[in-house]
Amino acid sequence: MQRFTISLDDELANEFEGYMQRAGYANRSEAIRDLLHVRLSQQRELCQAQGLCMAVLSYVREPQAHELNERLERLGRLQQQRAPLHMFTTQVHVDVQQCLVTMQLRGPVNEVRAFANAIMAERGVHHGQLHVVMGRPSPAPAAEQAYLY
Repeated sequence: MQRFTISLDDELANEFEGYMQRAGYANRSEAIRDLLHVRLSQQRELCQAQGLCMAVLSYVREPQAHELNERLERLGRLQQQRAPLHMFTTQVHVDVQQCLVTMQLRGPVNEVRAFANAIMAERGVHHGQLHVVMGRPSPAPAAEQAYLY
């Protein structure tokens, strides 16, 4: 473990202290580590179009009866076309007009993003969000990397 010292102006330091309290961090080191992990993961994602990632896709779909079978078939075809990316899906019917769907995905970041974009572009799908976490670089052969995260 390495230690380093940083200097912050008073305004930024106060904002950071407020962030730590709101987020429930016990100390500055934990908060800074988490912020660094997020930012470095974002940078890896930008730099590694083929890098491996883990992701959660969440969206709301309308379970309207007159279009439901057709919509479910289209969404099912999209999942089958990209089956290696898909780990599992959960669905919660919030009310008669909304179903919350959450999918866990893994694979090359460009393929995961393309799959998520295709799902979110479907008619009846709303409020789509994709949260991507880049996998850690590994010296293992590419065939084994899919199982390292």
